[in-house]
Amino acid sequence: QVQLVESGGGLVQAGGSLRLSCAASGRTFSSYTMGWFRQAPGKEREFVATISWSGGSTAYADSVKGRFTISRDNAKNTVYLQMNSLKPEDTAVYYCAAGLSVVVTATRGYAYWGQGTQVTVSS
Repeated sequence: QVQLVESGGGLVQAGGSLRLSCAASGRTFSSYTMGWFRQAPGKEREFVATISWSGGSTAYADSVKGRFTISRDNAKNTVYLQMNSLKPEDTAVYYCAAGLSVVVTATRGYAYWGQGTQVTVSS
C-alpha cells in the first residue's frame, strides 16, 4: 500500500511558476514509477509526466514539454513537479500516482492516487 499526499497548488498568473510535491508513505516508494496527471472541469484525467523508480527515465505530455520538470527524491519519499511558464490552459486539479505497470502514460498504469491539488492560472 502506498498513500500519496499532494501539496503546492494555488493561484498564479500566466507566465508564473509553481512547484508541486507529492509525499508518499511506505518503505517501497523507490520501487514505484511515479506520475503526475491533471483533470480540468468537464474533461478526462490526462497524463502530464512520469518518472521511473530510479529517476533515470522521464516522459512528458507534449503540452508541457519544455515547461514542466518531474523529479524525485527517494530518500524523502517525495516526487516533484516544477511548472514554469504556466498558461491558463494548465488550470486543473493535479494528481500524483504510483504504479508498477509498464504502462506509464495512462491512468490504468497506476494503482495508487493522491487526492489532488488545485492549480489555477489566471490570464
